Amino acid sequence: MPQIRSLCVYCGSSSAVDEKYRAAATELGASLAAAGIELVYGGGRVGLMGLLADAVLAGGGRVVGIIPARLRDAELAHHGATELVIAGSMHDRKRGMAERADAFAVLPGGTGTLDETFEILTWRQLGLHDKPIFLVDIAGYWRPLIALLDHIVSRGFASALVPQILEIVPSVPALMTLLAEVSGGDKTRSELL
Repeated sequence: MPQIRSLCVYCGSSSAVDEKYRAAATELGASLAAAGIELVYGGGRVGLMGLLADAVLAGGGRVVGIIPARLRDAELAHHGATELVIAGSMHDRKRGMAERADAFAVLPGGTGTLDETFEILTWRQLGLHDKPIFLVDIAGYWRPLIALLDHIVSRGFASALVPQILEIVPSVPALMTLLAEVSGGDKTRSELL
């Protein structure tokens, strides 16, 4: 597996969320900057997306935001991003984010985050990419989704998803440890969690 130089992060754009989710976004941003991993994300300046990008930038890291023109025009774009790519549509945005990333991480978010997550999972399931995907289960936020994925598999609508195409991690430090492992570390998964 090649070294992880860029991480696409899917997360919410709402600011009206619990502090633990906000703290996780800031922690991930600072961790990415410290590790020299470029952030690829949806280009927003609000909610967890904005906190994440701000933390990467504050740590001297590189941020690539990809945002559709419609959202940019609604003044939601993060104009402090190292590189801000204006996409023609949401489909172009998701494709651009996938192409620019070496791996994917999912922080808490809403329907947009779920849309992005299911699309990248489906692409992996279909063999359209083989990049790692990590679901970061901050304070159990994703437990209902994990139960749904288990239900889908148990009813025969998909082969095993976890951990074959999706790794579930409980925290930002666990994610960073796994990113280092994927990039060539020598620890086993059981030593990391």
